[in-house]
Amino acid sequence: MRDDARPPAVFDLDGTLADAGHRQHFLEGRRDWSAFFAAAVDDPPLAQGVALARSSAEECEVLHLTGRPERCRRDTLAWLEQQGLPRGSLCMRRDDDRRPARHTKPEIPKRLARNRDVRLLVDDDELVCVAAERAGFTVLRARWAASSPGMRDAQEREGRT
Repeated sequence: MRDDARPPAVFDLDGTLADAGHRQHFLEGRRDWSAFFAAAVDDPPLAQGVALARSSAEECEVLHLTGRPERCRRDTLAWLEQQGLPRGSLCMRRDDDRRPARHTKPEIPKRLARNRDVRLLVDDDELVCVAAERAGFTVLRARWAASSPGMRDAQEREGRT
């Protein structure tokens, strides 16, 4: 079956597939965004999210959706491949886009839904999940990683993840 004939399943990265806990300290106090994103190459995979993405690939086209900026594309693609995650489109934030994730992330499934039935969106950000549900999508909240107040604040105030 061709990928574009299968329904998409959309997976967030940080906190869903990748454990960003080891780099959260870069978001405390004065935020060091360069160091925060540079350290993403060392993120351990989150077993529950990875298993769900792999099983979803049996029936769906897996798409990766992240608030990481476009300048992180090469490292992010390498990380996805190293983890053996299903190949799929990688949708990233423009480098200059500082809107909150709850505004930027639901745009992708909305665009996909014009021509296809989106099967699922998986994300750890509660506000993204609520926005996606309000838009009519089936959402699975990724609650298998430790929550970070610094990350939540960064997603809402600075639109960086």
